Amino acid sequence: MATPQLDDLTARARIREAALKQFAEHGYERATIRGIAAAAGVSPGLVRHHFGSKEALRDAVDAHVMAEIRRVNDEILAGSERGDLAPAAFSQTALRPFQNYLVQALVDGSPTMARLFDHMIGLTEQWLEHADADRTDEPMVDRRTRAAVLNAMAMGIPLLREHISRAVGADMFSPEGYQAVALATLDIYSHTLLSPELAESARAGLEAANPPSIREQRRR
Repeated sequence: MATPQLDDLTARARIREAALKQFAEHGYERATIRGIAAAAGVSPGLVRHHFGSKEALRDAVDAHVMAEIRRVNDEILAGSERGDLAPAAFSQTALRPFQNYLVQALVDGSPTMARLFDHMIGLTEQWLEHADADRTDEPMVDRRTRAAVLNAMAMGIPLLREHISRAVGADMFSPEGYQAVALATLDIYSHTLLSPELAESARAGLEAANPPSIREQRRR
């Protein structure tokens, strides 16, 4: 899915896309209705006509971001079930424009991030449900906790953009840098870092260090 050009969108969609970029660049508090209107090529009055307030506009952007994340997740999940992730991996590039927005929401400590993060946990749980069906051992901790940790790890990547880009040798939001980071992620996911035996020994050590009540809670 190509990134839409503002001239090709309706006024409401142009405002929403401009707001996404303004929130990503300046943060929610510093972004203004006037700045969003100028970026969208409309009047501030039209922004208020369509959305009423900056908060309602942010809610519309959040809904759009979550819908796109769900759409791509569904495509990737379907591709996984078919045994072919090539088309789905291409679709994932549609999420690149949202990375700065998510990073800024993290930095701002915005309630937006709580809603988005909870939404993405739910999507990740779908993946873990499929993966768990093929497991021969019992998971060490509940599915939601694992989904939360996976998302935190993934979202930490764009948050560390400056440092990862320096290590990769290219801006990780550029096509070259994005490709390098995506391939590195695929390589890590497709090759285990610990043998089952080493993982079990680490688990035994962790459980020995915690009281029985904590161990029992983690298995729920």
